[in-house]
Amino acid sequence: MARILIVEDEAKIARFIELELTHEGYEVEKVADGRSGVEAALGGDYDLILLDVLLPQLNGMEVLRRIRRESDVPVIMLTARDAVMDKVAGLDAGADDYITKPFAIEELLARIRVTLKRREAMVGTRSVNPPEPDHHVITIKGVSLDVERHEVRVGDDPIELTNREFEVLKALMENRNVVMSRDRLVQLACGYDFVGETNIIDVYVRHLRSKIDDHHGVKLITTVRGVGYVIRED
Repeated sequence: MARILIVEDEAKIARFIELELTHEGYEVEKVADGRSGVEAALGGDYDLILLDVLLPQLNGMEVLRRIRRESDVPVIMLTARDAVMDKVAGLDAGADDYITKPFAIEELLARIRVTLKRREAMVGTRSVNPPEPDHHVITIKGVSLDVERHEVRVGDDPIELTNREFEVLKALMENRNVVMSRDRLVQLACGYDFVGETNIIDVYVRHLRSKIDDHHGVKLITTVRGVGYVIRED
């Protein structure tokens, strides 16, 4: 059965989750601060980490960043915040999912199952049929997106994008001239199992416009009111 690390400083919550996960057959360990979380995550062989955002010593976002430098272990963020920007920050930092406190234990267990299954599927795909490198470069209105190198340029100027921003731009450029709904963009950029709000796409589009349109005078992404977004070649 999967091994799960709980990084949570509220003892009652951590104990409650531990008991429920143990009852489900998971092997569970828990720590109560950010520094211990980093040490445990990088020193142990865990299948999934439940990581609180508000932690002593190191906050959850910094813990996640340090974990992601060395490991791609699945991480579900536990947060008392439900603002879109906080969720975006967690996902961009490398979280696989998030759940807002207070939560029903049934929902947390479901998210854990989905995340572990997705992880197993990805590992199986890599071992059986590793993907061929994609040398595809898309260029529209002077904006070039290199899929293999994960790079975006306007002319010769590189544009720094987060992973989620890159995936949204990639989805729009690959489907140029097609109006993409927010639901479809969430599926393509965040995965079919993503269970957050679709208005998170509005945040990514706003960031893309700031980094590309505003800085380089390019009218790249068009809003189609009531539907979604489109990149047109004409």
